[in-house]
Amino acid sequence: MYKQAIVIRNDLKMGKGKIAAQACHAAIEAFLDAEKICPNVVKEWLREGQKKVVLKVNSEKELFDIYLTAKSLGLPCSLIKDAGRTQLEPGTTTAVGIGPEKEEKIDKVVGHLKLL
Repeated sequence: MYKQAIVIRNDLKMGKGKIAAQACHAAIEAFLDAEKICPNVVKEWLREGQKKVVLKVNSEKELFDIYLTAKSLGLPCSLIKDAGRTQLEPGTTTAVGIGPEKEEKIDKVVGHLKLL
């Protein structure tokens, strides 16, 4: 089975719409990365129904650590920085997208996190 994980910074206290937008940015950017590095995985993930999980961290450092760990394992991933047009300062890191990839690989990085 395959899945995609979206990790959101909970400490920013973003509104629900802002969280949804940042999660969408993370999902799309990670998907585009996956299309380049593991297109066969993307095909299987799409066939299986595009499983996703949305998780939370409580700091920028935690978010960076998740991103760097995913990168070091060769997983498709994205680090999202806000443009600063609404609730946040420009360049604020808000989210990370990981995958799609095999669930076991993603769980090695985010398996300890709680659902948003």
